[in-house]
Amino acid sequence: MTRLRRTATAAAALAFTAAATAVLGFAGPASAHVTVNPKEATQGGYARVAFRVPNESDSASTTKLEVVLPENAPVGSVSTMPVPGWTVATEKRKVDPPIEVHGSQLTEAVSKITWTASGDAGVKPGQFQEFPVSLGPLPQVDSMVFKVLQTYSDGNISRWIDEPAPGAEEPENPAPVLTLAAAAAPSGSATPTAGVASPDDDDDDDGNGLAVGLGVAGLVAGLAGLVLGGLAFARTRREPVAKA
Repeated sequence: MTRLRRTATAAAALAFTAAATAVLGFAGPASAHVTVNPKEATQGGYARVAFRVPNESDSASTTKLEVVLPENAPVGSVSTMPVPGWTVATEKRKVDPPIEVHGSQLTEAVSKITWTASGDAGVKPGQFQEFPVSLGPLPQVDSMVFKVLQTYSDGNISRWIDEPAPGAEEPENPAPVLTLAAAAAPSGSATPTAGVASPDDDDDDDGNGLAVGLGVAGLVAGLAGLVLGGLAFARTRREPVAKA
């Protein structure tokens, strides 16, 4: 009986292990991908963002990163922060209509940024690297999608170019997305009321003038009554009292 129980227990454990192996084996680990951080910014403002690049290879290093800026959301000012061991180059394209930046009309905008590792500066297995960029003024759109190519030292290229679809699951090779929120209305931007006349204000002024006029008339009438009363009192004192 004991041997039978042990056999049944072992068989159950073996079946559970096989099932778990099959399920986990098919699931596999979720792969990391290039992202932009932070993921949110404000329309019309400037933002400092960083493209975070994890290295997914077990043997090769990331040696090049190409970031393509969206054509439907050109940015007038794009500047990069030096990354030790990496060189950076930018490409521009014509834009129409021009972009206004601090009163100037720009007919060109940066379309692509490329970082290339020098020597042994590539992102090695198990590591990640951030590539900071300053952007602005940010366009009046809901989001900016950056398509990215990540090149490895063995020649393989990861293409993070799939755009997200509303309500759908994350694509297999998602492109980094920067969400843009509308700028908040500045304080004190409500319609001013001081110094602006309205029909109600005119009615109030007329009412106030009438009340003041009635008050003055009442005051004058009161003073006149006091004067007349005083005169009458003085007159009665001067008249002789009749004897009985």
